[in-house]
This record gives sequence, C-alpha cells and structure tokens, in this order.
Amino acid sequence: MQPRDDDIEFDFFQEESPTAEGPETGRGTGRARLPGRGGRGGRPKGPSIAARGLWPLIRLLAFIAFVIVVFVVFGLLLQSCSATSKHDAYQSYLAKVGTIAHSSTQDGVSVATVLTTPGLKATDLYSKLSSIAEQERQNATNAAALNPPGRLRDENQQVVEALQLRVSGTQGLADTFKATASSTAASDADLLVSQADRLLASDVIWDDLFFAPTKLDLQNEGISGVQVPESHFVANTDLITSTSMAGVLKRLRGASTGGTPTGLHGTNIVKTVAEPGAKALSVSSSNTVIGSTATAFVVTVHDGGDSQEVSIAVTLTVQKESGGGSTITQTKKIPVIDAGQSRTVRFANLGALPFAQKTHVNIDVAAVPGEKTTANNHASYPVLFSLG
Repeated sequence: MQPRDDDIEFDFFQEESPTAEGPETGRGTGRARLPGRGGRGGRPKGPSIAARGLWPLIRLLAFIAFVIVVFVVFGLLLQSCSATSKHDAYQSYLAKVGTIAHSSTQDGVSVATVLTTPGLKATDLYSKLSSIAEQERQNATNAAALNPPGRLRDENQQVVEALQLRVSGTQGLADTFKATASSTAASDADLLVSQADRLLASDVIWDDLFFAPTKLDLQNEGISGVQVPESHFVANTDLITSTSMAGVLKRLRGASTGGTPTGLHGTNIVKTVAEPGAKALSVSSSNTVIGSTATAFVVTVHDGGDSQEVSIAVTLTVQKESGGGSTITQTKKIPVIDAGQSRTVRFANLGALPFAQKTHVNIDVAAVPGEKTTANNHASYPVLFSLG
C-alpha cells in the first residue's frame, strides 16, 4: 500500500510570499517575519544615523556654554564684591585719617592763638604749648595704630612722621620760650624759628608724601567718591618769622615785668578798597559802589609803632540811614602785625545792601595795648550803592 501524499509533511524551506505584509506567522513556518526595509509601503523613515549622532554633541556644547555663562556671572559678582570691598577699605581708612587730620589742624590753630594772645607770661606759654604738644603726640599714636590698605602703608608712615614733627616743633617752641624767658640775646628769635621750621616741614610732608600720592593711588585703583584729608598746621607763616618771634619775646618779657607795654604802639587805617573794580574809597566825597553778591571791602591796616601787635579786631559797618532794614556789621581779626608792616582784612558776603540811598561804610580798628593816638583807627566813607 502506498502512503498517501496528504499525510503529514515537514517543509523546512518554504519561503513566504513576497507580497505578504506585516509580521504575520507563515503557515507551517513556525517563525515571525522581520519587518521589511526599504519598500514604498514601509513606515516613515526616522532620523538618519548621522543626525542621531549629532544630538549628543549638541547637548554637550549647550552644557559647556551654560557652564561658561555661570563662570562669567560668578566672576563678575566676585569682581563687583572685590571692588566694593576695596572702596570700603579705602573709605574707612581715610575717614580715620580725616579725624586725626582735623584734630591736628585745630592744634595748629591753638598754637597760633597762643602766640598771638597778649599779656601771656613765658610760664603760661610753656604750659599751653606743652599741652598742645601732648595732644599731637596722641594723634601720632593713633595714626601709627591705623591699618591702612596695603598700597598706602608708606603713605600712612608719612602721616606719622608729619605728626611727630608737629610734636617736636610745638614742644621745642615751649622749651625754647621757657629757656629764653630771662634772656635778651638777639639770637633767641632764631632758636624759636628753628623749632617752628619743623611745623612747616610737617605740612610739606603731609602734602607731598601723603596727600598727593594717596590721591593718585585712588585714581589708579578706580576708586571715586573718597576724599583724601588735608592738614595744615601752620596757617599763617607770618607768625614764625624771625621778626615775629622777636616780637613775641618782647611781649613775653614785658608781661614778665608787670605787663606794662613799653615803646611806641599803635595802628592806623591806610586805605579801604571796594570790590569788584578795586576802587579806593574817599572819606571826603561820595563814592558810588556797584552792589551785588560779589561786593566786598578790603581794608589795609598799618603798624605804625615799634612793637609787634597781635589779635587786632577790625570792624566794618554799613549804616542804613533810611528805608529801614538792619545795619550790616562784620568783625575780622588780624592775627599779628610786626612793627612797620601792613596787613589787609577782607569783608565779603555782606547780605542785602541799601540801594539808591545815601549811607556810610565805617571802618574801626581796635586800639592795641599802649596805643595813645586812636584818631586814625576810624574811617567813615559816604557811599551810594548802585545796581550798575
């Protein structure tokens, strides 16, 4: 008997029809069909291999750019904080120097006041000057204790040097006045000048070795809005000349012997000039003066005696003879005039002037001790203020 052809068959090599679609299982094959590639009826193509390979690179570049931005912003913040910190350091330091500078300048004013106070004895002068020197010594100690920004350490040392010169100069004046109280040597005045030279030197050191280089350093560092303090101990160099010191000694010796002035004493008004225009005023005829906020009067006073005169009060009065209003009065002081010399006093910022009416500008110079003739200490000028 022959076997039937439709008995069970095992066809391991049967191929799927090329027109079949989808991943269906072929009849009798026992395996799934792989997705077709290429053909027109396939699904849409995805990104190419090259395009898919660029995405990691793009993400990496974006991350690097972000990191760079973060570092730039962080760097700018650090720079801003550093600039603020530097500004604050300079400002704090210079504010402390400013306090010392102001105190020292006031000590210089005190020295000038002592030297121009009439009636003081040598012992009084010694005591007052020694006290001022001690105050300057404290200023020098405070300056040495400051913690300046690194670039200003040398400049801070110059501040200390300047203050130490003011200590030695002031104390040197005190000691010399005390030592020469009973002397009559002409060279005593030169000894005093040599001590006062230290005070002048201190001003030069402050200006040239602290103020100027510190100001330049601020500019180089780009720091603005911070003031460099100035300090001048000698406001009036006329006080520390040989002639002036000789006059001080003469006054001291007169005070030590009872205080009665000897010799010829007295001052007189030389002239009064109106500004602007430098017009000399006349006491015998009317003077037309242009009135404005710039109007000022300059009075020249002469020492006609043979002695030094100190702390001389000069008063200007603008009378308002009609139309009401307050009289204008100002008083200035001439610190010192040596025998035969002249000094000027300027009166400005006079306020509301009496326009278009007759008035008088009066000048009065206070009498000095021992002055016998005072008629030439007063002058009255008829004035008409004009709007120009």
